[in-house]
Order: sequence, then structure tokens, then C-alpha cells
Amino acid sequence: MITRRDALKTTGLALGAALLMPRLVADTLAQSADTAALLQPGPLGDVWLGPADAKVTIIEYASLTCSHCAHFHKETYPVLKERYIDTGKVRFTLREFPLDPLSTAAFMLSRCDGNEKYYPISDLLFDQQQNWAFVRKPQSPVDALEQIVRQAGFSKEKFETCLKDQKTYGAINAVKTRGLETFKVESTPTFFINGTKYSGALSIEELEKIIKPIIGA
Repeated sequence: MITRRDALKTTGLALGAALLMPRLVADTLAQSADTAALLQPGPLGDVWLGPADAKVTIIEYASLTCSHCAHFHKETYPVLKERYIDTGKVRFTLREFPLDPLSTAAFMLSRCDGNEKYYPISDLLFDQQQNWAFVRKPQSPVDALEQIVRQAGFSKEKFETCLKDQKTYGAINAVKTRGLETFKVESTPTFFINGTKYSGALSIEELEKIIKPIIGA
């Protein structure tokens, strides 16, 4: 169970982890993951955008407290979605890889209302990351997080109920553990594009160098 004390203790961890992440590094690893294993969803299922028969499949492992993940979702993802996901060329999903308990709590809130609200809430949290993940004392990051999700219709009761959901808590951590142990995810964001692993907040130019040869553009 995520407590307010846990979240307060981890604000510094989130900042430290973000500072250690390589900025915009497209570090392609030599190995490719087993495609069938990679496509197997976690306990809560994957929330896919784009058609199942798209030529390109992108799986992103991210943390909601990762500044480089937020950069990707603010700068690159909207262009990726407009040019490739919405046009049926790419299938995309975001998987949970929380770097700290505060990110775990944020993902629990993103999952609270089911698949339809997963991206609206996670996008909101990425967009306003500085307003909740890196707040300074005396403000509590959990109180700041509560204020942010009120924009998505969360009452105080709903907020607290979501953070007490042990099934969701365990499922999110199971996705992270499998990513770490099976697919060797070591930093965020990490992308699997048709099974090949890339690390770092890829720019749209870097993504297109990978995507265009596959789709024949």
C-alpha cells in the first residue's frame, strides 16, 4: 500500500533518477526480445493505440516521475500519434515501469478508471509532472498529485480508494519486474520497436529513421 510518508520520501529519489537518465540517447542494444513473450500483456492488460495489423509495434516502458519520459510525451509522442498511430501505421502501448513509489501511485491513479482513462490521465500527469513529482516542502507530493487528478474528476474519496487497491499495486509492480528480469529494461524510457530495444527519449527524427524503412516510406 502506498502511504503519504512513502511518497514524501521518494520525491528526492525521483529527481535523482531523472538526473541520471541519459538525455535523448538512442542506444540500440544488440539483442532483440522474443516477440511472442514481449507481446504478452501484464495482469491489467495493455492499452493499445493503433490497429493490430500495423507494420510497426512500439512498446514503451516509462515512469511517470521520469523527466525524460515526460519530455518524450510532450515533444515526440504527439507527432508520432498524428503521423503514424492515427494513420494506422504504428501500434503503440505504454507499460508501467515506476522508478519509485510516487510513480507507482500515479500509475495506480491512471488505471483507476479503466482503459478509456489510462492515456488521458497519464498524459495529464506527464504534462504537469513538475507540479507534483518535484514539489518542494512544505508541500506534499501526494497532496499535489491529488490536486492534479481532481482535473480528471477524482474526489478525495476516490483518490484514496485507488491508492489502497492492492490488486492494481501488485499488477503494476509485476509489469515492472517482468520488464526488468525478462526484457532487461534498465532505464526509462525504454522502447521495443518490433522487438528491438532502444533506450532514451527518442526524438521524432530518431524514431522515423527506424519506422520509415519498415513501413516503406
